[in-house]
Amino acid sequence: MPSENGAPAPDRPDKLSIIVYSGEFDKVHYALALASSAVATNQAATLFFTMGACRALLRAGADGTPGWHTLDAGPGRAAPAEIDRDYARLGVATFDELFSACVELGVRFIVCEMGLRAAGIEARDLRDDLSIDTAGIVTFLGDASKDGAMLLV
Repeated sequence: MPSENGAPAPDRPDKLSIIVYSGEFDKVHYALALASSAVATNQAATLFFTMGACRALLRAGADGTPGWHTLDAGPGRAAPAEIDRDYARLGVATFDELFSACVELGVRFIVCEMGLRAAGIEARDLRDDLSIDTAGIVTFLGDASKDGAMLLV
């Protein structure tokens, strides 16, 4: 719970730094939910996308299909688009709704240069409707707070 002056409460980390490593839809979806919730409760948040998770930031294909549709479904799960439709039907925020919330609330997006290379993705292939910094691990670590929390998803 935020303090009266809007700062994070003393027993909470002042920043949430999330390494989004997994290329599984549900894990990336949850990282977006964590980041947007943190910022909505006056806690700064940064999402650092690397390896398989970089595909979540791909721009839509020529047919208009969102890049995040290329994420892995996970064991025994339906395709990401089907999961997202089920979430919408159940009143769970969709992938695009969470992206929009993160942008509107001021979550910082960083994509790892090494992760892009490992995934065979060029920076020019990323969404242009998001402000995404292309940087390395050192930049991400420099962005983190000594009084913050770091999670690996």
